[in-house]
Amino acid sequence: MNELNIRIYTSGDMLPDSLEEKNIFHSKTFFTLAESSRRQRPYMVTVERQDGTVVAQMLGIVRFRCSWFPPYLYRHCRILGEGVYHPDFADQSTTLFGMMLKKLTSMLGRRILYVEVSNLREKMFGYRQFREAGYFPVRWMSIHNSLHSRTPEERLSERMKKRIEQIYKRGVETDVVRTEADFKAFSKLLRRHHWLKPKRYIPEDSFFCNLINHEACRLYITRYHQHIIGCSVVFFSQQQAYLWFSAFRRKSFAFVHPDIITIWHALKDAHRMGYEHMFFLDVGLPFKKNRYRDFILRFGGKPTSTYRWFHVSTGWINRLLSILYKE
Repeated sequence: MNELNIRIYTSGDMLPDSLEEKNIFHSKTFFTLAESSRRQRPYMVTVERQDGTVVAQMLGIVRFRCSWFPPYLYRHCRILGEGVYHPDFADQSTTLFGMMLKKLTSMLGRRILYVEVSNLREKMFGYRQFREAGYFPVRWMSIHNSLHSRTPEERLSERMKKRIEQIYKRGVETDVVRTEADFKAFSKLLRRHHWLKPKRYIPEDSFFCNLINHEACRLYITRYHQHIIGCSVVFFSQQQAYLWFSAFRRKSFAFVHPDIITIWHALKDAHRMGYEHMFFLDVGLPFKKNRYRDFILRFGGKPTSTYRWFHVSTGWINRLLSILYKE
């Protein structure tokens, strides 16, 4: 490892040309999307050979969060997944990951409230490296639907199939966001839905606006006559689909179940385009009762227990939480 250098880039103009683009959440593309959006700042961590060849890369996004009600103001860093590694260094991925994680955590220091690492491909990936860097694990829930072995319809109950048929007969339809009017309606619904959910981070409109017509993402809206009653955001990467954000008008249009048809269309579209799985990000903590988790499982998905790793910048708080969440 002596011939390898660890670097952190905060400007898109300085990014090396040899970055991999296969994983959207650790790519130059996602870096650019975050860089051009207000209240987000990307940090690309790389491990490079002496000749500048990138052998490992990991993208962290620092988010600026504030609210009048409830009042709060802080910054935190989110890392989605374990990064990307050159095939020649695949057997050293956990070691390289630990090096990048320590470098980024040290650089951010007390400028942020905490760092969160989620959506790792394996539950125990980098366990020792996380612990050495001062992180603690929190049990989390993950759900994904397989789209390659059976069709989405084959995973539904007969009751669910009939309900979806009835919804379509009533005139409900879902399509991608194409026009400015569609985007304004999409943004309004997404923010109204999450207004009283302070734990849920919603990026600025500029972030979503840049995703319209982007090959790595689709923004969907669900209509009932002239009303926008649902919306969702799906990313595509390495033959996988990721449903990240969603919102519905469940109460005012309960009779047409906007939540069901919005999620169903995203699943069907991902299957039609040939993706292998649909992953539902941010399903939540593994409580016995979780309405959103139970709702997603109605589409035939598979629940798995995983970890999210956290590091709080205040030392004594981080040590206390490390004891409380000791595994």
